[in-house]
Amino acid sequence: MLATQIRQKDSVFYFCAYPVDDVLDKARFISRFYAEGAPSLPGEEVADDDEVAKFISKIEATDAAFQRQLSKAKVSQIQNFYETAASQPPIPGTVLLFTDEKLKFEPVKPFTNVGNLQEPRGKYLIIDGQHRLAALHFFRRQHPEEAKTIHVPCVIFDGKSEDFATEMFVIINSTPTRINKSHLVDLYEKVSWAAPDKKFAARVVDHLYREADSPLRYKINRLGGRSKQEKWILQAELFNELHRWATSEWKKLGKKGNLPREAERYYEIVRDFFRAAEKVWGEAWGHARYMLTRPVTLKAMLRVCADLAAEDAEPKDDRVKRWTRRLGPWTDLARSFQQEGFYERFPAKGQVERVARIHRELGNAAKIERRGKDKDADE
Repeated sequence: MLATQIRQKDSVFYFCAYPVDDVLDKARFISRFYAEGAPSLPGEEVADDDEVAKFISKIEATDAAFQRQLSKAKVSQIQNFYETAASQPPIPGTVLLFTDEKLKFEPVKPFTNVGNLQEPRGKYLIIDGQHRLAALHFFRRQHPEEAKTIHVPCVIFDGKSEDFATEMFVIINSTPTRINKSHLVDLYEKVSWAAPDKKFAARVVDHLYREADSPLRYKINRLGGRSKQEKWILQAELFNELHRWATSEWKKLGKKGNLPREAERYYEIVRDFFRAAEKVWGEAWGHARYMLTRPVTLKAMLRVCADLAAEDAEPKDDRVKRWTRRLGPWTDLARSFQQEGFYERFPAKGQVERVARIHRELGNAAKIERRGKDKDADE
């Protein structure tokens, strides 16, 4: 099918116009939908290993907005709009689809971002637009010829992790008629099926957000949080780095008998590291003219923290003093992190590459050896 490839920062996704028959055949409905005077549209069974679909189905099964009568009324309203819309387009907004398959894209000359996009072998998961497509299903039953004239604008995300799709769902479905605006990280502690490594990382994030001695307390942008203080990093970004760290050590960490205590220990390591970093950076720490407490640098420092902890986490009693000495060379690097000219001093194709570059430079300055995959990726 013909599609437009869209690039935004480090993300690549696609926009296309799907004929009604094609999009309804390729989309998975994981909830049961109803309309007046018509057989219900059944939802598909969700496989045990499909974390995204399980997450969405659990939300829809428990949230009041997705109970039968409200769902029925909503579908009926949308279906009625499809039937009465004349001059205005019935579906002006995009439907968001997700597949974990990596789709092949072949540009059509002379364009580089317009071309043929391969369809997935399986079905799309609907991140946003289940009610619109359900209403379209019932509309097609009653008006098959008219339905064939409709093309549905779709945005397609492919080849991403389940975290990406689930977080996208949480952020989008934040209006009063859907789930309350919350954050994926908060939810890992509340659902029984969440993987233990994700729960572990979420616990560390929670400590960093709540504990009175945390250098990041009230600095984490937690959707739904009420603090009006300046935020330094999104909760999701912080979680991703901590989960990355935990995953790299999960073979050993997963065997621990008391994971909540281990999460507390990891929190203490991160806490002490940022205490040491604050001492070393001095007045530049938290200053608006410096990039030290921006996500790109904080993520890079967390990777240095993981490297340093691998070789010098114990004893913990004098850890802050010990690590302050170890990070001492960073004081001379403060000017490099001034906001003006920062992106020229740390050139990169995107955020991922820039985090890796800063990680490498900070580690080299403090003579801290990179671990495993990080080391291999830089060589």
